[in-house]
Amino acid sequence: MKKLFFMLATSVVLFYGCSTTASDNGELVGVQNRPYYEDIDLTGMVFINQGNFSMGAGVQNNTYGITSQPRTMQVSSFFMDETEITNNEYRQFVAWVTDSIMRKMLAEGGVEGYQIEEDEYGEPLDPPILNKKTKIRLDEQETREALNDLYLAEKDRYFGRREIDASKLNYEYYWIDYADASRKEAGVQNKEEHRGTLYTSRPRGLNNRSSFVHKEKINVYPDTLCWVHDYTYTMNEDFTKNYFSSAAYDNYPVVGVSWLQARAFCIWRSNYLNTYLENIDYQQMNDFRLPTEAEWEFAARGGIAAESYPWGGPYVRNPNGCFLANYEPLRGAYDDDGGVRTLIVGHYAPNDYGLYDMAGNVAEWCADAYSESTYIVANALSPYYNYNASEDDPIAMKRKVVRGGSWKDQKYYIQVQTRSFEFQDTSKCYIGFRCVQPYMGRVKGDNLKTASNVY
Repeated sequence: MKKLFFMLATSVVLFYGCSTTASDNGELVGVQNRPYYEDIDLTGMVFINQGNFSMGAGVQNNTYGITSQPRTMQVSSFFMDETEITNNEYRQFVAWVTDSIMRKMLAEGGVEGYQIEEDEYGEPLDPPILNKKTKIRLDEQETREALNDLYLAEKDRYFGRREIDASKLNYEYYWIDYADASRKEAGVQNKEEHRGTLYTSRPRGLNNRSSFVHKEKINVYPDTLCWVHDYTYTMNEDFTKNYFSSAAYDNYPVVGVSWLQARAFCIWRSNYLNTYLENIDYQQMNDFRLPTEAEWEFAARGGIAAESYPWGGPYVRNPNGCFLANYEPLRGAYDDDGGVRTLIVGHYAPNDYGLYDMAGNVAEWCADAYSESTYIVANALSPYYNYNASEDDPIAMKRKVVRGGSWKDQKYYIQVQTRSFEFQDTSKCYIGFRCVQPYMGRVKGDNLKTASNVY
């Protein structure tokens, strides 16, 4: 296990692993001059302390023939977004991708100032890197001509407006399949040891690391047409045109994002933060990712065991008769709870962990693949059932867990224990997501060993 860890560790660890100090007097003091580390209060995230709970406990709707199989599960500490990712937060991702594509096109087009060919010591960079500091001047003729292919062709323009072609906003990223890399395989025969044949078993990742580093390219722009194709004979064209683009919906949850796009967002967000921390010589943080199904339910319960809703209790109204979530109450009376479709995030009161909209508003992607037998086969320690489906896999293998219910669902689906699924490459006008970041430690603050913050 240790060998695999070092094989998959970053080059930063390898660099610092070679450093020594001349003043250790022969004592075991650990590697010194490590990057600085201390807990960071991540903007818009809530710390969830580790714990165990009865996953799946609560009242089930027998009409659907679903049998409850609750099981005690353990989760580690983590941070979670206090609200679903909003349109404006996701738009930052789209804007970053757009900016990067523009700079790459300008550099390849020979426009000066968009490519750095030497490092700070005057050594040539191979390959050169993009210059993120130069301001893109769209009012300059040379710039406009170099970027012409990024915009819609004249025949596709609406009233002749020069608009970016959203189908070209593709994000390239990498991810490591640790589960595949960790699988054991027979080792190499060694006839020189012990005067015979020695067989060893080792992780596959030690043989060829590149086999488990996957490069992906995905379009990042939300499917704005989901408002139309999800519902027939419904006037949703206004939402198609304005929901993601208008500032009026900045603080509404982003929708029309597939599971694959949500995963890409998490990877971008991780790199975005860690690049900044690296520039200030700070210890990199854990990566952002989608919550596991167990983490999501544990957080949604807010510390209240064996109840069906984040606020506890068996009812969806408070003592004053007001609804406590944005869903479809009664039979089609969408606005009785205050919202017809999505609402601004944080409209209703949070649960006891400080998390908003864990029931209703939009359903949320989880990291897990969907299986009816998850509660039986998953390990009780940080349960996670996963399958990395490819495009050629059967559609049943592309099911991903969806939790929390949405503005269009009946109250059964907004219960914390209710499981549902959608396919990883589909997008819906009622599914969004939020991120988590695993915490590096047991409880907040316990990883600061000394006053000098040696980690």
